[in-house]
Amino acid sequence: MTAFAQAASPHVMNTYARLPIALERGQGVRVWDARGKQYLDALGGIAVNTLGHNHPKLVPALQEQIAKIIHTSNYYHVPLQEELARLLVERSGLTNVFFCNSGLEANEAALKLARKYGHDRGIERPQIVVYDKAFHGRSIATLSATGNPKVQAGFGPLVEGFIRVPMNDIAAIRAATEGNSDVVAVFFETIQGEGGVNPMRADYLRELRALCDERGWLMMIDEVQCGMGRTGQWFAHQWAGILPDVMPLAKGLGSGVPIGAVVAGPKAASIFGPGNHGTTFGGNPLAMRAGVETIRIMEEDNLLANAAEVGEHLKAALARAFTGLDGVLEVRGQGLMLGVELARPCGVLVQRAADAGLLISVTADRVIRLVPSLILTRAEADEIVALLAPLVRDFLAEEAAGAAA
Repeated sequence: MTAFAQAASPHVMNTYARLPIALERGQGVRVWDARGKQYLDALGGIAVNTLGHNHPKLVPALQEQIAKIIHTSNYYHVPLQEELARLLVERSGLTNVFFCNSGLEANEAALKLARKYGHDRGIERPQIVVYDKAFHGRSIATLSATGNPKVQAGFGPLVEGFIRVPMNDIAAIRAATEGNSDVVAVFFETIQGEGGVNPMRADYLRELRALCDERGWLMMIDEVQCGMGRTGQWFAHQWAGILPDVMPLAKGLGSGVPIGAVVAGPKAASIFGPGNHGTTFGGNPLAMRAGVETIRIMEEDNLLANAAEVGEHLKAALARAFTGLDGVLEVRGQGLMLGVELARPCGVLVQRAADAGLLISVTADRVIRLVPSLILTRAEADEIVALLAPLVRDFLAEEAAGAAA
């Protein structure tokens, strides 16, 4: 950690390996730090800033809402909850919504839904199928569902009741659950984010939907990172033509205002009753207005089509830039959720990219993750490639030079 980073937050708990940068303002897909340096933001607040920074339609709406009312509590009806829930139900084809504050909370609620679904059917110790390399959050339950031993280390004993299987292998999940009448749900990300931008295949998703129907399981799809238009559909699973029973959302739903949601289909819509689950801040008027306005602006500005088109352009441009380059294993993902996997750990590229004026992240040690705002243009996508490609080439050349020496 640099001296700048250490001095910047002496009273904040040291839970992040922060870059020595303090971002002060933003406009569109660009941000400026406290020293006035400009960056192209290809991280989008980790897939949060759907509409970019300082959006001319979003900011006045939030200012108006703040001047009206920010928080009331769920002792009372919140009309904006019904408005946002209706928008999500219409776009998902599901039934109803529970609102919370984050992706972790949404995933935690999904796990509770699955357990109560099991108990309501007389299953005393319900089990949930989860996946290798998955990431669902850092609470004890969501950490237990996560497939990353590094983030689990030091926090045992973990919560029981999870069966872990590999992605895209229907035979493996059948084998792992054969004869087990305690399984109640399968829980997964359509495209794994923290696990390395790993997509589920469309044919596998359809096979999994059929298996859930066959076994009476809840299909619970974590769309926290890959949902809300990021792939060019409202929700990434829609490319496979399936419907989940439970769908946690967060990140891009509020364009930077903290918000989480659990959207439920008919099989799960009535599992919770009064007293089964709740939240103090969840569904407050400010967060709900942010969600309503995000969806409205996304549709007015045709951002789903933009995410699909510009994402395809960016993916192709990255593939061209790295064609034949030893050490680049794959460019993958969909829409504006892309990963570039290298042959070795590349965490140093986060700082090097920032030095060059580009904000990215590296996940799963070797995967450069790009999740920019959905307003990104083709020209800005080309700029990302122009900044990133030489950094990757230089990084891989260092390895080659070291091996030769």
